[in-house]
Amino acid sequence: MRLGLGQTARPGTRLRAMMAPGKPLVLPGCYNALTARILEHAGHEALYMTGYGTALSLLGLPDAGLITLTEMALNAKLIAGAVRAPVIADADTGFGNAINVVRTVEEYIRAGLAGMHVEDQVAPKRCGHVAGREVVDRAEAVGKIRAAHAARQALDPDFILIARTDARGAHGGSLEEAITRANLFLEAGADMAFVEGPASKPEIAEVCKRVRGPILYNQTGISPRLSEAEMAELGIAVTILPGAVLRQTIMAVHDLAVAMKTEGALAEAAVDARTKVHPLGNVHLFAGFDRIRALETEFLPAEHQEKYAGTLGHMPETRR
Repeated sequence: MRLGLGQTARPGTRLRAMMAPGKPLVLPGCYNALTARILEHAGHEALYMTGYGTALSLLGLPDAGLITLTEMALNAKLIAGAVRAPVIADADTGFGNAINVVRTVEEYIRAGLAGMHVEDQVAPKRCGHVAGREVVDRAEAVGKIRAAHAARQALDPDFILIARTDARGAHGGSLEEAITRANLFLEAGADMAFVEGPASKPEIAEVCKRVRGPILYNQTGISPRLSEAEMAELGIAVTILPGAVLRQTIMAVHDLAVAMKTEGALAEAAVDARTKVHPLGNVHLFAGFDRIRALETEFLPAEHQEKYAGTLGHMPETRR
């Protein structure tokens, strides 16, 4: 948790330091502050905020251009504020034209993010692994990347700008068009290219061979699953695993919901039993009550500790 444990180095600066040639950086996807904290607790040093997961978890709606900049930026701020790990976030189409993209970059930087990706879809956009996508023309797409680059240079030059193209799987699109656009976006100032939806390992290899810059690979949906060794061989710099946590959550909650409906209230007893042996079973400890008491000990008058005497429940320790 970040409570009193922040760092002075900017998130983008820290994330850039994690990237090493020949060693793909794997970013698991979170969709809120809780899942971000769980991922960080498990040892992940950098994270990705999924747009699909944000729309579904926050609004209960599909990733179809229905979520707004305000909602996405707020979720990003809450996630970035909950963890020390640097976070890259989905920024959809930038929520409008090139002028809207400028504001999107500014809001994402102020939210405490390490970077973002912006795509060339027609608004309203949709998930990059769902049919029916369309892309704007090259000139408009390049203009949005130029605007994003100028905005980040003014506020935080280390903020990582990732340019995504959906041309591979869009109406009238092709892999050739996607590669062309990826190179144009890099020339316009993007740090990294993100060709969405390659459908085979040969297609991924073609992207890595012909795109003249670092590659982000989205390991989900219709795209092949690759090991770190395979990605290193191909030359992939960063990969995101956006939906795994979301899908696991949906299945786990559904299964528990069914058990509570069919077995009744005592289905909760099985959950309680498992918490006693699970690494995160002590939810009070994970939530940070011990950290709260440590801060109380450090900054509040000594008599504030008297409230713990003779009370029942989780007893926070005072260690930092």
